[in-house]
Amino acid sequence: MAGHPNLVVTDDDGVQVITIDRPEAKNALTVAMRQRIEQVGREVDTDDAVDVIVLTAVDPVFSAGADIKEIVALGASLPPTNPGAALRSISKPVIASVNGACVTGGLELMLSCDIAIASDRARFADTHAKLGALPRWGMSALLPRAVGVAVAKEITATGAFVDAEQALRIGLVNHVVPHAELGARTAALCAAIVAGHQGAIRASIDLYDRGNGMVLEEALALEAEIGRAWTVDTSTFGQ
Repeated sequence: MAGHPNLVVTDDDGVQVITIDRPEAKNALTVAMRQRIEQVGREVDTDDAVDVIVLTAVDPVFSAGADIKEIVALGASLPPTNPGAALRSISKPVIASVNGACVTGGLELMLSCDIAIASDRARFADTHAKLGALPRWGMSALLPRAVGVAVAKEITATGAFVDAEQALRIGLVNHVVPHAELGARTAALCAAIVAGHQGAIRASIDLYDRGNGMVLEEALALEAEIGRAWTVDTSTFGQ
């Protein structure tokens, strides 16, 4: 599949940036855009020049989620897509750099990333229930893991917006920064990751993901199992 004009993918110094560029439609994702994210998810792990992936968008919003008008128009012919699963399948760190409103499917994409950094203009909401729909890209599993079951229930049942500072307090995002600093702070976070031992970073993230939901004894056993097979790279000692 060729690139998509509303989903721009660029590479620079070990960082691949996926930019949603459809501001006239609140950066809603068409089928073709979702398929492009799926393609990137399939290909990026085999690209040795990429160590970290950033998902961001053109101002003023991050994403309203799937394109509802297109969904209605296509009806039963709508092809299944799951860009959230595509992001979660990537073994390399994936950062959501959230520049504005992040709603429903957009929130599912953010939750499917490993780390989220948000502009102070960002707002978050789940409107699936308001639309009479159920999530399909991971919301029901990911949101309660991020903020707790009770808070997740409130966010979904009310459809109310959560502002950036509240999102930080409840653990929905890792960082909130002034809007003008979002790009620079995201770049600094990427640089810190690129400077690390990529194999160990990816293995550690995999351990966290696989251990999530396990009882403590199972998670510790998994760590011990992986650790026994791991070869320590002593060349990095002292750096």
